[in-house]
Amino acid sequence: MDIYPGRIVVSTAGRDKNRYFVVLSVEGDYCLIADGKVRKVDMPKKKKIKHLRVTEFFLNEIAEMLNAETVTNSGLKKSLRTLR
Repeated sequence: MDIYPGRIVVSTAGRDKNRYFVVLSVEGDYCLIADGKVRKVDMPKKKKIKHLRVTEFFLNEIAEMLNAETVTNSGLKKSLRTLR
């Protein structure tokens, strides 16, 4: 599966292993990811793509917010909570 902004991923390595995140942007072999709780939108985690497992979930509303640059931490938390 392709990885792009708005896609839900799961960390497979590191302290944040098995946590769900939303991809904010893709920069070469790295992604900027956030969950709105531990990793906020204003301080996203830079993580190698090989350390992420891409899920089939994609959040249209988050992708639209990213395009408009109006994504919020509460919006991320709320969207990720609906997946559980």
